[in-house]
Amino acid sequence: MPHPSHLPAHPDPADLPVSDQPPDSPPTPGILAAVDGSNGSLWALDRAMTEAELFDLPLYVLSVVNPSPGGYTLGMAAIVQESVDRLLESMRDGLRRGVVAVQNARSRPYTGPASLHVVLGNVIETVLASSTHHHTLVMGTRGNGGFARLLLGSVSTAAVHHSACPVLIVPAPPANHD
Repeated sequence: MPHPSHLPAHPDPADLPVSDQPPDSPPTPGILAAVDGSNGSLWALDRAMTEAELFDLPLYVLSVVNPSPGGYTLGMAAIVQESVDRLLESMRDGLRRGVVAVQNARSRPYTGPASLHVVLGNVIETVLASSTHHHTLVMGTRGNGGFARLLLGSVSTAAVHHSACPVLIVPAPPANHD
């Protein structure tokens, strides 16, 4: 896994490298931010940046893509590979843009070490496996899926119950700040 590099104060999204490997064997344990592109995950990313600064730890930003939760039938994997590749590239671009949006919205940009990761796999399994090697897992209450009436989504619920490190669940700001 590559070492985290310092995040520039005003990065160009195209300049942010994204690894296709999960941050589950980092050279230095750090703050793991689980991001899916939702507003809640971006608020959590802002808090993760604050935690990384507070504890002087690297920031690992993880986005997991599960294009087929049920799996593929025999022969379908080859047919859908082009779509999966496009989905992964879209997620990489979205993650880069999300990081830049959070950077630009902060009163003082995060300039510490950070690495971005977009991984293909089961979201819960990948986040939990990565949590084994980190100081803190930071995530929003709910991501893009699920039901708005739930207090916690399936990934944040699994993290609270099964993470190998402490979990910080970041609530959404009041409705007038959306």
